[in-house]
Amino acid sequence: MQPRIPRQSNREQGIHRADNDARLSAELAAVVAGARRRALRDGDRQIDTAHLLHSLLESDAEARAVFGDGPQIARLLGYLVQRSIGYGLRWQGSVEDSGAIPVIPVADGWSPLAAGALEHACERAELRDGDLAGGIDLLAALVAEPEARAVEVLHRAGIESPEVLVWIESRPGAYVAGGETGC
Repeated sequence: MQPRIPRQSNREQGIHRADNDARLSAELAAVVAGARRRALRDGDRQIDTAHLLHSLLESDAEARAVFGDGPQIARLLGYLVQRSIGYGLRWQGSVEDSGAIPVIPVADGWSPLAAGALEHACERAELRDGDLAGGIDLLAALVAEPEARAVEVLHRAGIESPEVLVWIESRPGAYVAGGETGC
């Protein structure tokens, strides 16, 4: 007799099944689930860093506060909404990749940069205090990759990602990038 629910393959475990990752806070797992829903709704083949940024800004007050409550956050959210009907259409059918490593097809629906950003967020949390990765950890990981679609959206909204990273790193109790973590 065959089981009614197929077993998950090893590829579907770990960071590639990020919404089940024990290293993520409940809030960050909700962000990941939101990004997954957004990618499906938009008809995108993969969850990319812009999906993660959009979901993060909608769900995480601390990450949203980085951009203030004025016109800057409104402009940023406007660009994220437009991605599915405007300039983001050129991203459909392509893989978000930095070009630093050869692209391998990601069967489970994550762009290499999005999967790497989640991994980097978990590493940041571990180096900071050994706690679960949260929204600020993910935001720092997203803005640290200059080739990320999230960084392109920030740039279009008039926000420079190095400035965001400096602000995040200067917060009390924040992880300070004194050494490389392999990201």
